[in-house]
Amino acid sequence: MKSRLPGTTIEMETSHAGGAEALLSPLFLAGGLTLSQVAQLTGLEPHMIQNWVRRGFVSPPRQKRYTRRQFSRILMIGMLRGCMQLDKICSLLSYVNGELNDESDDIIDDWQLYCYACRLIQRAQGQTLAGQEQRRRWCREILADYQEPSPGARERVERCLHIVLTAYLAGQLKQETDELLCRLS
Repeated sequence: MKSRLPGTTIEMETSHAGGAEALLSPLFLAGGLTLSQVAQLTGLEPHMIQNWVRRGFVSPPRQKRYTRRQFSRILMIGMLRGCMQLDKICSLLSYVNGELNDESDDIIDDWQLYCYACRLIQRAQGQTLAGQEQRRRWCREILADYQEPSPGARERVERCLHIVLTAYLAGQLKQETDELLCRLS
């Protein structure tokens, strides 16, 4: 069965091992992505991405190229904006990474956070109504290889991922609701 990689227009097999890492890493072998490539891969309008850069949600591209880290931040924001307000998404990302435009205070790289979120979402596929305890358990399991840079970092990342998963699943339910309502006509 095929599904989209969260926050992208990229289709993948749901059983695909490595998911985001395997599909997206090769894109950065040439030194980054242009704005038009980011827009095409995310389905976002270029002006929206540029607005997020202007507002400090994403650091500016270097030599007109977006790094894997910047791309991951764009994916996270794009993935969650259907069910969370932009300021709340940024608060959530700031919870684990402090100032959004300062990478020195990050407790997890945006790329790693996105990859964990993708693994978690893949794990939860078809189980939209999983309970809060089950979702927490999945978060703990997904973070088994996370190297905590400071005491309490794992707990913060786990809380963030739990919110990301819950929001993503809520977005899926909202989309399903909208489709059902369209069928009433």
